[in-house]
Amino acid sequence: MITLNHINYHYDNFKMFFNFGIAAKERVVIVGPSGAGKSSLLSLIAGFISPDSGKIILDNQDMTNVTPGKRPVSMLFQHNNLFDHLTVQDNIALGLKPSLKLNISQMQIIDDILAKVGLTGFNQRYPEQLSGGQRQRVALARCLIQHRPILLLDEPFSALDQSLRFEMLELVNQICEEFELTLMMVSHYLDESLHYFSRCLVVDEGQIIFNDLPKKLTCSEHQPIAQLLGLMSI
Repeated sequence: MITLNHINYHYDNFKMFFNFGIAAKERVVIVGPSGAGKSSLLSLIAGFISPDSGKIILDNQDMTNVTPGKRPVSMLFQHNNLFDHLTVQDNIALGLKPSLKLNISQMQIIDDILAKVGLTGFNQRYPEQLSGGQRQRVALARCLIQHRPILLLDEPFSALDQSLRFEMLELVNQICEEFELTLMMVSHYLDESLHYFSRCLVVDEGQIIFNDLPKKLTCSEHQPIAQLLGLMSI
């Protein structure tokens, strides 16, 4: 589903190299020190930045030089980027029809997506009328309505308290199962949330130094990596 084949990317004096593959329907968490290259990794897959060399294969197609809008990818950032002057319905509709001129069928699709994220009846509310968790649900709905098989999440729940963060992770887990999505998510947390993921990538200085089951991070052989992750709770 996702293959980064000898990807090199230079930003100022910072060099990154990625060479790995992710199978369809996998759920992968990406952790590492601040500035290690985690967000850049997602941006390479999404097409917001271009590699200096190598190939990016998505859904069995070479997407290295394809623009973000034409990739089989939807991405949710740390800040949900909702438009304050638009209603919940219109914010979601941007992922379906940017003109916002919806027919009855498309309005029903939005109703169905809102139901999936637990926001039935919120169509005409504005972002300022929502809690932080509700805003993230709207942003997630906008990703889902695009019906793309790869979902990238860049620290989307870091501003939420722990209980709400776990609630959102459970929602994402359910959605990935129902829609058969391949998930890659950047996180700062190494706690019980790791159980939601089938694999963990640790990025340091622009390279992947760990690519295995999350539970193996606590093995003695990986103690240097655990120490590197320092302030994160293990």
